[in-house]
Amino acid sequence: MRAVLASATAAAAVVAAAACGLESGGAVPLEVGPGSITPVEGLDGVPVTVGSKDFTEQIILGYIIEFALSAAGADVRDLTNIQGSNSTRDAQIAGQIDATYEYTGTGWINYLGHEHPIPDSTAQFEAVRDEDLARNGMVWTDPAPMNNTYALATNRATAESTGVRTLSDYAALVERDPAAATTCVETEFNVRQDGYPGMAAAYGFDPARADKRLLQTGIIYQATADGTQCAFGEVFTTDGRITALDLVLLEDDRSFFPKYNPALILREDFAREHPEIAEVLAPISAALTDEEIGELNRQVDVDGREPADVAREWLAGKGFVTIPD
Repeated sequence: MRAVLASATAAAAVVAAAACGLESGGAVPLEVGPGSITPVEGLDGVPVTVGSKDFTEQIILGYIIEFALSAAGADVRDLTNIQGSNSTRDAQIAGQIDATYEYTGTGWINYLGHEHPIPDSTAQFEAVRDEDLARNGMVWTDPAPMNNTYALATNRATAESTGVRTLSDYAALVERDPAAATTCVETEFNVRQDGYPGMAAAYGFDPARADKRLLQTGIIYQATADGTQCAFGEVFTTDGRITALDLVLLEDDRSFFPKYNPALILREDFAREHPEIAEVLAPISAALTDEEIGELNRQVDVDGREPADVAREWLAGKGFVTIPD
């Protein structure tokens, strides 16, 4: 759900990766041993290339897949940190990666071309699962409960001084006093229909009245916490900086923003040949709540830890794998 490249750029990125010899991926960076995940006969030595997009949460999720399948005995290759959603998608369709976590909202809007999300998370998943299989031969396994969607946030002082706790409150403030509702957003959110324009339409305010400032995603969190540049800021709901900076999420009281539940996806032929992969990852996906992934994101983005270390320790802490001495 981060920056989506034009299809020509995405295709070029995939070709470039192939030209650099990266299509087979690199070695998994750390070792794991069996825990509740034990060697699976059907996966012994099976080559599996795991991909991810190029932002913190996706890289962590990619390593989670890698360590889980390594513990199950697969020959795992690492192709995490691919630039952009479309590049990652094209790489999977082309067979350059075999497994990745993808978000239901991204599948529905970006890959399948629908303008309007389905508010219910289960219905959204089922619609993506069925249509993507029929149209593109992609298999979506059961999604995780975590929901990495868009939101607006503010600091506690602003929430208290303005009384804004919901997006309806925010819309009323924009109409009443635009200067008090200075809002920092990234370029893509400013133009996407599942971003600011669509939100304004859903909540019935004129986006032209809003005092908006365009900033890079990573800067928005601190700027909103400081309250100097932004009274409100665009955030992603599972970002660990929300807790670290004590930001207040505004309630999406009209359920506008799409649900972005991640699910392991595989090409249909690959899923049919190796059904054990979905079985190994099912209990892991079930454990990925907003709180769990938010803490993992925080360790990387706030504490400066390596995503591979964070992913491996989380799996070990849950008993899925062990860390060799």
